[in-house]
Amino acid sequence: MGFSSRMDCCGQFVKYSLFIANFVMFVGGAIVFSLTLWTLIDRSFVNELLGTNLFSGAVYVLLVTSVIICLVSFLGCVGAGKEVKCLLLSYFIIVALVFVTMLIGGVLGYVFRERVQQTMRQEMRSTMALYGSRREITQAWDLTQERLQCCGVDTWHDWNRYGLVPESCCQELFGGQRKECALFPNITNLYNQGCLYVATNFIRDHAAVIGGTSIAVAILMIFGMIFSCLLFNMIE
Repeated sequence: MGFSSRMDCCGQFVKYSLFIANFVMFVGGAIVFSLTLWTLIDRSFVNELLGTNLFSGAVYVLLVTSVIICLVSFLGCVGAGKEVKCLLLSYFIIVALVFVTMLIGGVLGYVFRERVQQTMRQEMRSTMALYGSRREITQAWDLTQERLQCCGVDTWHDWNRYGLVPESCCQELFGGQRKECALFPNITNLYNQGCLYVATNFIRDHAAVIGGTSIAVAILMIFGMIFSCLLFNMIE
C-alpha cells in the first residue's frame, strides 16, 4: 500500500501528523491515568464525606478511558506507520467512541467542581454524629483531618455538639507525636481551619486538573480522527 505520486507529499504530511497527534495523545492519556490513579489511591479517604458519587464516578470513567486511549494511540501509530487501512478504520471507530466517553468524564469533573461545596456541608455535618460508632466514618474523618490539617466542618467548635474534639484535630509534632487538645482545645494546639474549606479547595483543584486534562485530550482526539480519515482516503 502507498500513496499516488500526486498525493505523496500531502500523504506523508498527514501520515506524520497522525503519528505526532497519537504520540501526544498517548502522553496525555498517561498523564490522566496517573492523576486519576493517584486521586483514587491517595485521596480516597475524602469520598466517605462527600455525599455524592459523582466525583468518584467521573474519576473511574477517566481511569478506564485513559488506559484505552494509550492502547488506541499505539494502534494509530502502527496504522499510520504501516499504512494499513483496516487499522486506520478500527482506530477511527474506537477513538470516536472513547472521545464521547472522555468528554463526558471531563464534563462530570467540572460539574462536580461547581456542586462540591453545596453537598459537602450537609453530608459532613450528618456524619459527625456517627463518629466513633461507624468505623468507615471514623477513619474518613481522622484521615481527612490528619492529612488536610483541618478540624470540624467550619471550625473545631463543631465537635462540641458531639463530645470531645478528636485526637486527629491535634497539631502534629515531630516524630508523629501530637499536642494534647481533647480536654482543653484552643488555637495553639489544634488545626484551626475547617475541613469544608480545605476539602472543597482540594476537590475543586483536582477536579479542575483532571477535567481540564481530559477535555484537552478529547479535543486532540478530534485531530486524530480527522488525520486518520484523510490518510485512509489517500492510501491506494
